[in-house]
Amino acid sequence: MILYPAIDLKDGQCVRLVQGEMDQATVFNVDPAAQAKDFEAQGFEWLHVVDLNGAFEGKPVNGAAVEAIFAATHLPIQLGGGIRDLDTIAMWLDKGIDRVILGTAAVRDPDLVREAAHDFPGCIAVGIDARDGKVAIEGWAETSQTTALDLARRFEDAGVAAIIHTDIARDGVLEGLNLDATKEIADAVAIPVIASGGLASIDDIKRLLEPAYEKLDGAITGRALYDGRLDAKEALALIVARYGHHGVTGQY
Repeated sequence: MILYPAIDLKDGQCVRLVQGEMDQATVFNVDPAAQAKDFEAQGFEWLHVVDLNGAFEGKPVNGAAVEAIFAATHLPIQLGGGIRDLDTIAMWLDKGIDRVILGTAAVRDPDLVREAAHDFPGCIAVGIDARDGKVAIEGWAETSQTTALDLARRFEDAGVAAIIHTDIARDGVLEGLNLDATKEIADAVAIPVIASGGLASIDDIKRLLEPAYEKLDGAITGRALYDGRLDAKEALALIVARYGHHGVTGQY
């Protein structure tokens, strides 16, 4: 199981939102590259990076900050936010990003996901951001009629490397991961599934390591890590004790 620290970028800074609301952004670090280096020093083996402005505008906005993060660490990076076409996917992968996350595009243009997964095997993840079970798009500003489960099943045979399931209602509010909803997706598809949204404390890590959730491939942690509710060393030690490692570079 891999624990991914999140770096959410807004106006070039490292922030956390509450339920995706851009006007409820807390700045945790004005230097995202320094934050990435700090996460690497703490022992994390992947980074989860999101261009929040890009998610709303439908194109990369915080590219300079992403490149600074990439230059500052040796960690593999999965990147989402505003990636809506093959050229942008290819651009980021050419720059050395390890995995690109497609969210809105997965709903609006499923053929793009299939084409990208075929052209760039092991490098495409689908971000399924759900509000009451329905998939939200366009930076979570719009809710579609597609259910999270249906969207996951749509890409079962597409060759995507991972699904990242976020419960929007829990994102940034520290109420704990919605592991049961994420497990429902993991049980329905063979694609590795990562839990996101609401990770609050070491108790969430302990739950993740229970046999009931062993199919889950990992989890993303944000606000709890930044405000000290989750101790990185303790969390990673628990994962190592359970699995003997906490994330293998190039696992997919």
